[in-house]
Amino acid sequence: MCKWMMICLISLLSLQLQAQSGFKPVTDLQGVKREFAKAAQQTQSIQCDFVQEKNLSMLSDKIVSKGKFWFKRDNKVRMEYQQPSYYLLVMNGKDIRIKDNQKESKVSGKNNKLFEQINKITVDCVRGTVLDNADFTTKAFENAQHYRLEMVPVNKAMAGYFRMITLLVDKKDFTVASITMAEPSGDDTNISFLHKQVNANIPDAVFMVK
Repeated sequence: MCKWMMICLISLLSLQLQAQSGFKPVTDLQGVKREFAKAAQQTQSIQCDFVQEKNLSMLSDKIVSKGKFWFKRDNKVRMEYQQPSYYLLVMNGKDIRIKDNQKESKVSGKNNKLFEQINKITVDCVRGTVLDNADFTTKAFENAQHYRLEMVPVNKAMAGYFRMITLLVDKKDFTVASITMAEPSGDDTNISFLHKQVNANIPDAVFMVK
């Protein structure tokens, strides 16, 4: 009896939290895909600040990092962590470069499935094709300001890295407001994108590692 009461209470709490957030299932997913793709066609570049919060089950406090993000067609991404320490990730097509202080390394997206997926999701978000990613089963929800896309891996390899990836997409311009990567261990990482500038002039040199 107690077990079933607990299940009912958990279910009720879940429904209450969903109601409080104001999110409800998207009824016209194809319409969202069309609007997403239309907005993406008009997006040539994005630059913004970001705040990353990593929750580790073994630590009581969040690990907070801050930095800057750039995107430019086609397939050019730069994430520059500036606080609390310097870390640089540049993705240019299939080539991925990482720089940690003075150490630089080159990673091939073709040979590293994790980086390949991160690259693909990042680019798909800006292209407006993230809902067509066959490596995930995606559920879409909406409220007045945002779409929430819950992406669950469909293959064992990706499921080893992610339990679910949740994207919060701004309805006014279809840019990503935040991305949350939940790991099977219970740890998760949330990245919020702030002060976004769309279609600003970004030199190609930004995507070169010096």
